[in-house]
Amino acid sequence: MRSLSIAATGMLAQQLNVEVISNNIANLNTTGYKRQRAEFQDLLYQNMRRIGSNSSDQGTVVPAGVQVGIGVKTGAVYRITEQGNLQSTENTFDIAIQGNGYFRIQLPNGDIGYTRAGSFQLSPTGQIVTQDGYVVQPGIAIPQDAVDVSINATGEVQVKLAGQVQPQVAGQLELASFFNEAGLEAIGDNLFLETPSSGAAQVGVPGAAGYGTVRQGFLETSNVNPVQEITNLITAQRAYEMNSKVITTSDEMLAQANQAIR
Repeated sequence: MRSLSIAATGMLAQQLNVEVISNNIANLNTTGYKRQRAEFQDLLYQNMRRIGSNSSDQGTVVPAGVQVGIGVKTGAVYRITEQGNLQSTENTFDIAIQGNGYFRIQLPNGDIGYTRAGSFQLSPTGQIVTQDGYVVQPGIAIPQDAVDVSINATGEVQVKLAGQVQPQVAGQLELASFFNEAGLEAIGDNLFLETPSSGAAQVGVPGAAGYGTVRQGFLETSNVNPVQEITNLITAQRAYEMNSKVITTSDEMLAQANQAIR
């Protein structure tokens, strides 16, 4: 019976759906996390009576035909990149992006990673780095004798040195934007890589056309909505149960057919 394999594909699809939802819930408090959504597609159809075929020698046409689907498959796991809330931390090197853009991060292998998680710190040499020590591009170093560091909305990093009245510019933060943010490849540690699907990174300064601004002393929270995720989880659970019921029913029908043959 086709229903056995069809229901099995449905159970596998809902299993993946639950895995995506559980990952969203697990990252409820992850800085800059963007929730994901599983997208599904129907599988091939078996034509038992083809649509549009001739039903007589007079040229009459079958209006609907008979097509039987063979299940469901995963089409994509889509990342929803809407803005998360901004949470005040009052930490000097916590920087949130308000609007479009990603921070550029120099990875150990030489590649450039991209992130929305702006929980930065200083390296032993005074450079602004991530929690793993990766340098935030374009590589801004804070002087050791700096008594205050301020970062304005356009990403200009200014330092006030002891004995000086006017602050000095230490560097300029940059942001990268993509035509298709959902096409970025997540590699963990709040980092993404550019792919052919995302398009090439377009680098600019915060506040320029097409780029968001930055906020010092803030972090962008996860955009996961716990109420929505719990609702999705219940829906996926019920869908899994219904597919399981189809398998049970098909098994009972086969058992009855077997008894009739005996």
